[in-house]
Amino acid sequence: MSIDPATLEYYERNAPHYTLSFAQSHSRHLDAFLDRLEPGSIVLELGCGGGRDAARIKERGFSLDATDGIAAMVRKANERFDVGARLMRFDELSAANEYDAVWAHACLLHCPRAELPDILAKIHRALKPVGWHYASYKLGDGEGRDLLGRLHNFPSSEWLETQYRSAGFAIEHSDVFAGKGSDGTQRDWIALTVRKA
Repeated sequence: MSIDPATLEYYERNAPHYTLSFAQSHSRHLDAFLDRLEPGSIVLELGCGGGRDAARIKERGFSLDATDGIAAMVRKANERFDVGARLMRFDELSAANEYDAVWAHACLLHCPRAELPDILAKIHRALKPVGWHYASYKLGDGEGRDLLGRLHNFPSSEWLETQYRSAGFAIEHSDVFAGKGSDGTQRDWIALTVRKA
């Protein structure tokens, strides 16, 4: 599954809002992540949303494969930024040894906890040897829904890092920071930069 039906419906319905509201600037961790890559690296983006990060990845000169599991988001990303985004859910990732990096800003946080280990294994398999991966999550103490009805896995940092290590990743950098979600709730987030061990 990897996309909760209520969460999918929310993003299908609200794609125009996300494109207009959040496509103005790229994610705060993106440039530092891209700085780790060799010129011409192939980057898979999971959950490209409105396309703001995809546009920056292309602008920086990297080869981009932008994906999202929400059809309306794919349309909006391509309308606004012409990034060649395609429809793909996390669980549909089947590539092997194909990408130098996988960028997943604020999207894997919607993956049900029980499915996250399999998704991380797919990302690990999709990466070339010593490939890089970034993902950000809202921290918490167990799976639940936010005030907008979206499913979140709300992991602890310890639980999440254990999942990544078990999937074969070495954690290169971890950043915990305060942030406000789309539902207005303030909570701590974690940004993980890992490398295929």
